[in-house]
Amino acid sequence: MKKVLKTTGWVLVGIFVIYTFYFLWKQSQPAPVVYELVTPEQRDVVQKTVATGTLEARTQVELKPQITGVITDLRVHAGQTIKAGELVAVIRVIPDMNQLTQAQNSVESARISLEEVEREAERTQRLYDKGVVSKEENEQAQNNLASARDRVAAAKAQVEVITRGSSSRAGSVNTTEVRSSMNGIVLNVPVKVGTSVSGSSSFSEGTTIATVANMNDIIFSGNIDETEVAKLHVGMDVTLIPGAMQDVKIPATLDYIAPEGTMQNGARMFELKATAHIPENVAIRSGYSVNANITLSEARQALSVNETCVEFDGGKAFVYRLTSAEDDVENQKWERIPVELGISDGVYVVVKSGINKTDRLRGIQRM
Repeated sequence: MKKVLKTTGWVLVGIFVIYTFYFLWKQSQPAPVVYELVTPEQRDVVQKTVATGTLEARTQVELKPQITGVITDLRVHAGQTIKAGELVAVIRVIPDMNQLTQAQNSVESARISLEEVEREAERTQRLYDKGVVSKEENEQAQNNLASARDRVAAAKAQVEVITRGSSSRAGSVNTTEVRSSMNGIVLNVPVKVGTSVSGSSSFSEGTTIATVANMNDIIFSGNIDETEVAKLHVGMDVTLIPGAMQDVKIPATLDYIAPEGTMQNGARMFELKATAHIPENVAIRSGYSVNANITLSEARQALSVNETCVEFDGGKAFVYRLTSAEDDVENQKWERIPVELGISDGVYVVVKSGINKTDRLRGIQRM
């Protein structure tokens, strides 16, 4: 009995040792590489590029005063519809003392000159009446008198402009009033009553009283990288998607591509402009940020596969077609097939030749 038990024990030990070696050997063997199977499908593949930018009015002007002064009356507010010629603001003139002094000196100088010319004209007229001087000399004296009187009037008018913003010689022209130069909507009024403003001149841009834009004519203004600009041309269809309205798609037509790029954040960018066709039920505000999707090319119901199925070698494209049984997952066998590719949308690529829609192709490796 003891012998039987002893033999049984050694048999069990042997079995344990054998199993241990088998288990360790099994663990040391590499796991089979298994890939997902992909079937080519017919689908629409659209190749497009995206440009970022904003929506803005094609025509937009800044209304500025012609004189320096203080706003005493402001007639508009942001969002208001305004017509050309409508009064925007009234300005009270603050005279520049240097200019005023120079203008007053000009008046005095012109007056003194006028007195001299008047005396000369009177003397010439008396001599002409006596037949001493010719008619031409008398007419010249009278012309000089008229010119001297005009210079006095002009100097006085300059004083009036400096002190009041207008003069009687200017008629209906009034530089103290700022009026709209176009029909549109007031986008911004950066000033208030009591604000000091400066007039526009060759030395100063002047203070903006209000910004007016025609919101019935909206364009997309954006930029695109130099790697994409060569694929674009005027007349291409563009789809605009505002960041504030992701579910809204606005059709547009590309009508401008800048002939010269500018450096922005280390990249060469080219300006784009596209005319937006705003749907009637969509309200657009100037300055909306948008993504412009521009279709470069498209293939309708073309045989295509996921780009993860394609391998490139030596400038040529290949896919791997399953040659083993589909259910024998641990022993997958593949055949390398050269293929001709078409356009890609970044996820799917069109396969022009080399496979058909019944093939099972190698996809990504299963984890």
